[in-house]
Parts: sequence; C-alpha cells; structure tokens
Amino acid sequence: MSVIYNKVALIGLGLIASSIFWSSKRGGLATEVSGYARSQATRDTARRIGLCDTVCDSAIEAVKDADLVMLCVPVGAMGQVAQEISPYLKPGCTVSDVGSVKAAVVDAVAPHLPGGVHFVPGHPLAGTEHSGPESGFATLFDNRWCLLVPPAGADPEAVAKLRRYWEGLGSNVDEMDPEHHDLVLAVTSHTPHLIAYTMVGVADDLGRVTDSEVIKYSAAGFRDFTRIAASDPTMWRDVFLNNKQATLEILGRFTEELFALQRAIRVGDGEELFDYFTRTRAIRRGIIEAGQDTAAPDFGRTKTGQ
Repeated sequence: MSVIYNKVALIGLGLIASSIFWSSKRGGLATEVSGYARSQATRDTARRIGLCDTVCDSAIEAVKDADLVMLCVPVGAMGQVAQEISPYLKPGCTVSDVGSVKAAVVDAVAPHLPGGVHFVPGHPLAGTEHSGPESGFATLFDNRWCLLVPPAGADPEAVAKLRRYWEGLGSNVDEMDPEHHDLVLAVTSHTPHLIAYTMVGVADDLGRVTDSEVIKYSAAGFRDFTRIAASDPTMWRDVFLNNKQATLEILGRFTEELFALQRAIRVGDGEELFDYFTRTRAIRRGIIEAGQDTAAPDFGRTKTGQ
C-alpha cells in the first residue's frame, strides 16, 4: 500500500484507535499519526508503548493540519469533541468516526463542522472484549466489515479516499444510510449485547447457583455471554441511549419470539422447537461461509476474535 493521508489524527486512544494506528503503520497508509486522549494516564500509556507518532495534550493540537480526523470516543461525547475541534480543522480534511450508532452521531457532529470539511461517518464491525490503548493490534480489521455512512451530498472523492484507507487497514467496506445501519446493528450487535448482559445478570441474581459454580461449570454459551458482557460499559450505555428506537423494535420482536418458544416448551411441541432450531442453525452456517467466523471450537476466544 502507499500513503493515503499525509496526517491522520485519532481522538480517543482505546482499542479501535490503537488498532487503526498499528494497522495504518503496517500498511504505510499515513505519513504521520497524531493522537489525543482525555485521560492523562491514557496519554502516558500511549507514549510508553509508542502508540501514535505524536501524542498531544489537547484535541486541538492533535487535529492541526490533519487530513483525516477519526473520532474514536464514546458516541455520547462526539458532539462535544466536534464542537471543540471545529475551528481548528484543516480546510478540505475529512472527519469520520468509529461509533456503532450512526443517526445520532450525524445529528451530533454535522452541525458543528465548517463548510469545506468532509464528514463521512463510519463503523468498523470489529472489536474484542478488551479496551484501552494496550488492547489494540494490527490485524483487528482484517476481513471484517467497515460500514461507511456518507450523508446526502457527501463529496464522492472524500468517500472513495476513506474507503481506500479502510481497505488498506484490512477491512471489507460497504455503504449504508444512517437509519438502516442502526436497524441492522440493533439486530446483529446491540440487542445481542443487551441479552448477554441480561443473562449474566440473571446468573448473578440467582441465589441457588453460586458464583463459583457459574465460573467453574460455564458451558460455551454462557462463556460467550460473559465475553460480550465484559465490553466497555460507557460505550454500551451510549449505544443504547443513542439507538433507542431500533433497539426497542428488535427487543420487542425478540420478546415475541421468546414467548412463542416458552409456549412450545410448556405444551411439549417438539416439532415447533426442532423446526425453529433448524432454521436458526442455517444462519450460523451462513456466517461461517461468509468468512466471518470459523467452525472450530473456541473455548475462551482468542485475541483476534470479533
């Protein structure tokens, strides 16, 4: 790969930003990468591990002369960050983000950006249960999807350049409108996370099953629930508050399906249960065939897992 952006600024230095840096360095996609994190401790850690070419003590300093600014902060903080950096953005630069909600991000960020600055929201569908600057690694985005959500009237050249950057980071890239993105992610990510949090909470509340038993006898399903439920609480709080409508719609549909399964179990309708499980099993096969997971048993999930 060759250089796509002369300078990239990463605002927020957690798992995703850290992985962007290492992957960008691997591919030689940027001449310089600056970074900023609100926490002094995070900035100190970033400097210690060599994360970013320059770690700045303000977002304003980080975005100076940047050709691409990536907002890698929780969804609820993006509007405030955009307002802070807006007067200091280089004319013609592109501002993007990595948030897993898009309509709310567009509403929060777009009004603060000056004319001549291109806004192309994005969402890499990759991650682990780990967070913080030390959790990133160069291969996180390899063969994972990144969804770009360019608003109406977005500059095609800016969108195409950001697409090339994400492809250089290893991603497959697709485009969606914000509302459709939020509905798709409510199905594939947001509601499953809520269910995982709930199931782990049920185990925690069930007095007849001790903590030691939950840990000692965890079967694969519960292990995966706990992996998901270990995700960053600030990020997921903001996701649900900012994708309320789509999440509640899918949660309502989930509740209806759950009631139907409860009834089938109660009345002993084995045929209904078998047909349902056969239908849902096909979804798993489709995920494996699409190269988004493997059929190999994974007891404890490796660092490269999504």
